[in-house]
Amino acid sequence: MPAHAVTYGTPTISLSAGYLSGSVNGVGDQTVDVTVGQSGADVSALTVSASASSKASVAGTGDVTVTGSGAVRRLAVTAHGRGYTNLTIKVTGLGGKTASKTLSYAASAAVGNPADARYFSGASDSSAAVDVGGGYTVVADDENNVLRLYDRSRSDAPVRTWDFSSRLGVTKEVDIEGATRIGNTVYWTGSLGNNKDGEYKAPRNTVFTTTISGSGSATQLAYGRSYTHLREDLVAWDRAHGDRYGFAAGTAAGQAPKQIDGFNVEGLEFAPGSTTTAYVGFRAPLAPAVPGGRALLVPVTNFDEVLSGGASARFGSAIELDLGGLSVRDIRKNAQDQYLVLAGSWAADDNSDPYALYQWDGVAGHAPVKRADLPTGDPGGWEAIVEVPDLSVPGARVQLITDSGSADLYGDGIEAKDLTHPEFKKSRAAWFTLN
Repeated sequence: MPAHAVTYGTPTISLSAGYLSGSVNGVGDQTVDVTVGQSGADVSALTVSASASSKASVAGTGDVTVTGSGAVRRLAVTAHGRGYTNLTIKVTGLGGKTASKTLSYAASAAVGNPADARYFSGASDSSAAVDVGGGYTVVADDENNVLRLYDRSRSDAPVRTWDFSSRLGVTKEVDIEGATRIGNTVYWTGSLGNNKDGEYKAPRNTVFTTTISGSGSATQLAYGRSYTHLREDLVAWDRAHGDRYGFAAGTAAGQAPKQIDGFNVEGLEFAPGSTTTAYVGFRAPLAPAVPGGRALLVPVTNFDEVLSGGASARFGSAIELDLGGLSVRDIRKNAQDQYLVLAGSWAADDNSDPYALYQWDGVAGHAPVKRADLPTGDPGGWEAIVEVPDLSVPGARVQLITDSGSADLYGDGIEAKDLTHPEFKKSRAAWFTLN
């Protein structure tokens, strides 16, 4: 009797994402998993290929590699030009049957040393970060209230996300700009200022806590408590001390926050050896509010009580730091109470303005020392320090993250925050060696 002919079904193919972002000459760029199958066939006999179906100058057929031989293959793209292209991913099965999917791909320009850069996708307006161990970090975004967990070593989408809007009782963004960690408690602060049109928006006047359990890729966050009157406390304190910093005027209706005499918080860190006193760092105003002024830190001496029980904030004497006319964009310390201050302009449109890193010991009256000038013209402004290394070690390296929301990543004139597909939104995380 003749053997029965084997009947093969139509192959199946699915992609872990329909949209993928990379960078020109990128190192460790994000990949896509391609899952294939065919009824009656050994998956190892299936062939997966890719071809450029639109703009080959961005990435052509020869720029796509597929590795693996099982049901799940890994697809990577090497970009050669900035812009968008569509790739057709095809599985060829036994019996000559095929199936295909389209992958939309976008490549941003090469910036700096590609080996030192990673891209965190899913959001573009990164504004604060906290290290959670095991090579992972939780990153906040100032356009929403979602916290995202990323592998610091990879360009990738977040491992998991948490949206605390409902727990905070808000529907608009808190405008998270600063964060710090004590033990398993992470403190987050909104900007406390008006919006860009000078309007008061209550959610921005929020500081809140989350509690960490686990670490690394297993990190989980739980909502803690919030406080919504720190802005008023700061204005009352400044008023009681002669309006030296102009907080009342800076928070007035119609006052934009990112002015030299505005009101905008972007840094939060605890004082040396303290779990109660926290430094609130200001992007604006400078002190005094004239060009060449000093950056401003205001100590909240009962910050733990403010968040644990809703006590009104009490304040210590303000600290004024000479950061070469720049203001605080982030401040972070390590276990040895060595501080790094990320310094940048108070201005709203400051991508071409200078940025620098300063080392400080956290003591009022002690001068900070510049450790590095940072590149300007990067897609976005430098906004977050992930963690502070041992600053006494020669060649210590620090990872910083950009807020790229206003950047035209792909050369189409669209700001990253306005891109339709969240997979194309991203912030750049880069390593810098301290001088």
